[in-house]
Amino acid sequence: MQNMSQAKPNITDSALDSFAKDTTLILLAAGDSTRLRERFPIKKQWLSIDDKPLWLFVAQKCVECFSFAEVLVSAHKDEQNYMRKLCEYEITQGGESRQDSIINALEKVQTKWVLISDVARFGIDYDIISRLFSKAIASSDMTQGERIDCVVPTLRVPDTAIYDGKYIKRESLLRIQTPQLSRTQSLRAALQAANQTYTDESSIIVANGGKVAYIEGKDSLRKLTFVEDLEYLTDFASEAKANHIACKNDIFIGNGIDVHSFEEGKQMVLGGVKIDSSFGFRAHSDGDVALHSLIDALLGAIGAGDIGEWFPDNDKSYKNADSKQLLKSVVDFLQKVGFVVGNVDISIIAQMPKITPYKRAIQESIATLLGVPLRFVNIKATTTEHLGFVGRGEGVCVMTSAIVRRVDWVALAKSYKPSQT
Repeated sequence: MQNMSQAKPNITDSALDSFAKDTTLILLAAGDSTRLRERFPIKKQWLSIDDKPLWLFVAQKCVECFSFAEVLVSAHKDEQNYMRKLCEYEITQGGESRQDSIINALEKVQTKWVLISDVARFGIDYDIISRLFSKAIASSDMTQGERIDCVVPTLRVPDTAIYDGKYIKRESLLRIQTPQLSRTQSLRAALQAANQTYTDESSIIVANGGKVAYIEGKDSLRKLTFVEDLEYLTDFASEAKANHIACKNDIFIGNGIDVHSFEEGKQMVLGGVKIDSSFGFRAHSDGDVALHSLIDALLGAIGAGDIGEWFPDNDKSYKNADSKQLLKSVVDFLQKVGFVVGNVDISIIAQMPKITPYKRAIQESIATLLGVPLRFVNIKATTTEHLGFVGRGEGVCVMTSAIVRRVDWVALAKSYKPSQT
């Protein structure tokens, strides 16, 4: 085991900057937050810090420290398109495991070094990155000694330790943290040779015969994993807010409009309610024009594109799709990324059929689908006085306005009691 180094070697700032230009930063944000979401609704990478999702906050914080050759953010497959809309960084698709996500991201890397970290390590700062760089630079300048393939921050274990029922020397234990700095060539070779799944880069490299050096880590690099860990992120969020005055947005407004023509012999569904009619809507899905308009309004509120991007009409899997299920998937996505529906106002413009007899049922249906009180769903119905395609009885138009609120996760976290298990 290499000796840990706390002090930064005598490396110039220009040398550090030059090293960064040959380093790619990979931030891993593709996880499901399984342990946190057992008791908490929001995925940890989407908890907001200084009005940014955690993954974006960490990325920007790292970029403020050094100008990396490239920044790659590994995203869950269901979130990568949304993440692309929120930043200028390259978004890569995550895999089933952390290791798979790294393999996918490495396909984009062309630099000699790669710095990899989980966005759950929200306390990354200039000091830790510069000491990782300095250790690597110092080893490269050595005329003798073994080449270092990876540099890792670690913490000592202060408590008496037991393993498998036996007391062991705590002086021999180290807790490994991220970010970890690896030679790209060494990491690629180790991953290609790996015959099992590893939990970090250093263990993969060691298993392949590579050499790892250690520097002293920091308590501030604590990883967000469980609900109880939110206390540390809460303190961090308060400090970030105090140090940077930002325009905090908690309410977001979206608008949606959708039109469908009629099709004889098809069941009409509007707002999730079956309408007594001899014709339905011509569409790839069930054609529920009200729910389609609502989906667009919700996606618009959080800047997540439109229904065509999410459920394209050239995708056979959405043929005759139940629009209630499409809406549910969008509402679930909103919750995962830290939002909740406030209220919606829906205008149904139809000359035929008559909508008024169904307004209450549509209101109840949509309130249930959104998980909001009935009073937060307003349904309006009107005609066009026989003007235009609607007036001629050729189809229906629906317009929706929606308010979406950012969840106050700090207040929510404080309401959770420590787990007894």
